[in-house]
Amino acid sequence: MFGDLLDDCVHCGFCLPTCPTHVLWGQEMDSPRGRIHLMEQTHTEDVLTETAVGHFDNCLGCLACVSACPSGVAYDALIEHTRHRVEAEYDRPRSERALRGAIFALFPYRNRLRLLRGPLRAYQASGVSSLVRRSGLLERVSPSLAAMERISPPLSAPPPALPELVPAAGRARARVGMLVGCVQGAFFPEVNTATARVLALEGCDVVVPRSQGCCGALSGHAGRIGESADLARDLIEVFERERVDRIVVNSAGCGSSMKHFDRTLAEAGADEAWVRRGRAMAERVVDLTEFLVDLGPRAERHPLPLHVAYHDACHLSHGQGVTRPPRALLADVPGLRVSDLPDKEVCCGSAGVYNLLKPEAAGELGDRKGRDVASTGADVLVSGNPGCSLQIAAAMDRAGSPITVTHTARVLDASLRGLTVEQLLGRGRADRPGAGGSRASGTGAEG
Repeated sequence: MFGDLLDDCVHCGFCLPTCPTHVLWGQEMDSPRGRIHLMEQTHTEDVLTETAVGHFDNCLGCLACVSACPSGVAYDALIEHTRHRVEAEYDRPRSERALRGAIFALFPYRNRLRLLRGPLRAYQASGVSSLVRRSGLLERVSPSLAAMERISPPLSAPPPALPELVPAAGRARARVGMLVGCVQGAFFPEVNTATARVLALEGCDVVVPRSQGCCGALSGHAGRIGESADLARDLIEVFERERVDRIVVNSAGCGSSMKHFDRTLAEAGADEAWVRRGRAMAERVVDLTEFLVDLGPRAERHPLPLHVAYHDACHLSHGQGVTRPPRALLADVPGLRVSDLPDKEVCCGSAGVYNLLKPEAAGELGDRKGRDVASTGADVLVSGNPGCSLQIAAAMDRAGSPITVTHTARVLDASLRGLTVEQLLGRGRADRPGAGGSRASGTGAEG
């Protein structure tokens, strides 16, 4: 099966202009077709060399090559299998194992992330962050820790927790489950609140199971397939009990992973019964924007006189093929002017935890994306993924061209409720201490 997928690549090169690492370095082995060549070598010779693993690790897994490929090469399945093999067979240096262990002991666990909110808020309020950044101390101690500090969102008091059922406004048109997410749930709870409110205003009973955990996207993206499959099984069981029509997801990486639960479970060696259950759930998973477009509008849209740029999160556009729905929803908001970014198919450098594992390359890609955003002249950047929001806001801070970054759900929520632009953006609140002013909005005012 793996060998057959490798044979699909005809090495035409259509993927090269969209591959972020090839764009950065121009090296053949850091392009999709170059990595496929290495996959063929390691598959035939059954040896994972340090050089080959280095090139596999350089891949962001953004899947832009999947969109660009005229031959339909399943690079997503290829890189997933290859990373699984690397994690199972390759002996990484102790320091790298420790870093990866720490990341995956934290980020897939929403409650552990929430415990960081208090200390992080205190750190931000103290103003120490500006001194830390100017000193370069964290960069010398750990580039990964420095990257984590740079992209941390500005935090205010979180809104009340969502109830387990948010009833529809008026006659119910659908009963949907909603994924809370890990990073989204811990650091962007207002995005979840806005998502539930928009769905309810459009006539949906929204089920938000308290027992839900991580979908396994970050783990699967990094080749930790067993861990990802275990998390997937737990989530499948939670939503199976709820008997919902659809499972709505507002985070691009989570949605992309959940739509391939059957593949993840099969890769992890699950039995056919579990693969079928994974496939059944995957078929019910929808991104918030595609669900709303299919459902059709019912609530009135109020004007938002604002110029926004829309950023295509890779795992929404390339991983799920969802590009038109968010633009259509934004275009329906009166007074909202929407601009596309140049080179929109090239990744911003977030890519799960790539910006923590490869901070230098991720920083270069973030800076490129920041320049693209600035070129639009927009007042606000809209994205459908928390990692992208954090990555781009940090890059624009570094460049001295601050911009507010917010989620599609919050723009729709503001329009449906008739909020002002100031209420949407939370103006009047302090920006992140020590930063140039960019904000990954969703941690600010509720309106």
